[in-house]
Amino acid sequence: MSMNAPNREEAARALDRLQVTQARHKGGRMRLLWLLVGPGILVMLGENDAPSMLSYSATGSQFGIGFFIPFVIVTFMMAFVAQEITVRLGAVSKAGHAELIYRRFGRFWGNFAMIDLLLTNVLTLITEFVGIVAGAGYFGIPDYAAVGGALIVMALAFMSRRYWSFERIAMLLALCNLVFVPVALMTHPNWNAIGKSLLAWGPLPGGFGSHTAIILLSDIGATITPWMLFFQQGAVSDKGLSVRDIPQGRIDTGIGALLAALAAVACIIATSPLFVHHMNASQFGAAQFAQALAPYVGRFGGALFAFGILEAGLVAAIAISTSSAYAFGEVTQRAHSLNRSFKEAKGFYLVLIAIAAISGSVVLIPGFPLEFVVLIVNVIAVLTMPPAIGFLLLLVNDREIMGDHRSGWFFNSLGLLVGAFVSVAGLLYALTVIFPSLHF
Repeated sequence: MSMNAPNREEAARALDRLQVTQARHKGGRMRLLWLLVGPGILVMLGENDAPSMLSYSATGSQFGIGFFIPFVIVTFMMAFVAQEITVRLGAVSKAGHAELIYRRFGRFWGNFAMIDLLLTNVLTLITEFVGIVAGAGYFGIPDYAAVGGALIVMALAFMSRRYWSFERIAMLLALCNLVFVPVALMTHPNWNAIGKSLLAWGPLPGGFGSHTAIILLSDIGATITPWMLFFQQGAVSDKGLSVRDIPQGRIDTGIGALLAALAAVACIIATSPLFVHHMNASQFGAAQFAQALAPYVGRFGGALFAFGILEAGLVAAIAISTSSAYAFGEVTQRAHSLNRSFKEAKGFYLVLIAIAAISGSVVLIPGFPLEFVVLIVNVIAVLTMPPAIGFLLLLVNDREIMGDHRSGWFFNSLGLLVGAFVSVAGLLYALTVIFPSLHF
């Protein structure tokens, strides 16, 4: 079936746009916002994935709440800057991120972007299933049952054959990321110390050494990663957002960043008692963090924490698989929409299902170095981010693609600042690897 022929995808999107038009004229601002939110909330809460929450857990348990709470908030501000650009790109061009790279920079760079994304996504997906298995293990669920159950939930979400239905199912799951907030409250945090950390940003604990560098890069990679660009721009295009919807798209992204930052900070606060009581948490996995917290938050709090890790892995697995399928469809110029049936978009759904199934299966291989993959995945995300930011800024400033909606000097300055920040972070990390005794 030709992608340009009238089909179920176009009919579904037209129905959604009709509701948006009606809400814009007589439905009120809140209904309009409700109809248009989704991609930003999903991408931000989806990035609060299993390795990200594990990174925040390690941060709280090893460094407490001083330096890192404001640092994590700043990283989410940077994520907003990058993701806001994808809203404008998707709404103006009606195309996904990989498709624009392919169109603007040619087949070589289009294929490079897709292959690079698929490889890093597989590594990241493995860590998501590690989190799913670890979180489920706290409740006595066998590994194979956890992986199989997660794949079934993912399949059910994708079988809706409507982007709108998929988005709402995924959003409901994503909002469960906020379970870290009650866990943090159960630790009876020192609000004066938290307020002080926000008002007077303290020094980096122990200076900038190799171990601190890994934590810093992991926390950056827990917030800003290349797959987010591909997912949100593809979702904006699939949802059918127009230029007129860009303000609501920004609000959607801002709400997502705020909720995700709240959950991330809550995770740091929740694990800070392990730092206060000088527990060695440097080798903890997801389930071990939940078990270690039980004396401070009770069995129910520990169960909530384990469920949060499981949920984080599941939501991210859904989003990352979708971003891979979007990129594949865009570069190969095949149908790539959740508004299409399996018959209409076989390649899209096969890539989506295959990449999740392969990654989940790897977790079940005895002796596979899962801990190493979990440790390194966020660092890889940071090291691959500078070229991704470069592509992003070139595309949003392309007159042929964006017309009058190109970035102005203010947004370009913010984008360059984000690119410079992640580049410097990667450089400092490289220096600490080459010179392990180096401290700043």
